[in-house]
Amino acid sequence: MTKTGIVLSGGGVRGFAHLGLLKLLDEIGLKPYAISGVSAGAIAGALYLAGHPPEKVLTILKQNGYFGWSNLLWNKDGFFSMQPLLRTLQQYIPQDRFEGLSALFFVTATDFTLAKTVTFSSGPLYEPIIASASVPVIFAPVKIGNSLLVDGGLLNNLPVEPLTEICDHIIGSHVNKLQPQQASNPVGKRNILEKCFHMAIAGSVKSKLEQCTLYIEPDLHRFNMFDVKKADEIFEIGYTTASRQRAKLEKLMVQA
Repeated sequence: MTKTGIVLSGGGVRGFAHLGLLKLLDEIGLKPYAISGVSAGAIAGALYLAGHPPEKVLTILKQNGYFGWSNLLWNKDGFFSMQPLLRTLQQYIPQDRFEGLSALFFVTATDFTLAKTVTFSSGPLYEPIIASASVPVIFAPVKIGNSLLVDGGLLNNLPVEPLTEICDHIIGSHVNKLQPQQASNPVGKRNILEKCFHMAIAGSVKSKLEQCTLYIEPDLHRFNMFDVKKADEIFEIGYTTASRQRAKLEKLMVQA
C-alpha cells in the first residue's frame, strides 16, 4: 500500500487553505499515512485526524479566538492568551494523546533557548500544538520540560523531515507565498510584523521543495495572518488550487 504523507505549513488564517486540500483528498479517497504540521497546519491537521471533516474544522476554527485580532484575549503578562485554542482542542479532541489520532502525526516547534527545531509525535498532544502556534511577541513561549518553545515555523515552516523515511510520497502544502510590497501601499505595524516574520522563514521553505513529490502553494498574499473574516474565501482558494492538481494526486494513490 502506498504511504502518502502531507506537510501543512504555518500561516495563521491562511492555514484554512490546507482544509481545502484535505477536502479534495477526502473526495478522491486519499487517506494520509502521516501528517506533519506546524503552527496553523498543526492545528488543522490535529482536528482533521481527530475525525472532523475539513468543512467542520473550518467552522470550528472560525469560532476560535486564536485566529482573529478582535477576539484575542490579553494575559496579565502582556501576551495574548492561548486559552481559546486550548479550550477548542479539549472540546474537539477529547483524548490529549498523539496516539488517539487516526494517522501518524508530527508537530514542529522551535526551542527558543537552544534555537533549534523540536518535533513531537507521541504522548500529550495539546501543549505541543499550542507551542507550535505560539507566534513570538504575540504569544508567550510554552514551557515543556526544561524547554521554552515558540512557533515552529520560525525555523522550519515546511517540516518534511519526519516524513522522508516513512512515506513513499510527500505532498507539501505551503500558504505563505511571498509577494513584493508595493511602496505606494500603506504599511502598518501589524503588516510590518507579519512581513518580517514571513521573510525570515522563506529560506527554510525553499530548501525543502525538492523533497516534496507534489508542492501546492495557493496565492494568498493579499490575506493577513489574522483576517478571519476571509476564512471561507481562503478555504475555497485552497480547494481550487488543490483541484488543479487532482490528476496528479489521484496518480499518487497507485504509485508505489
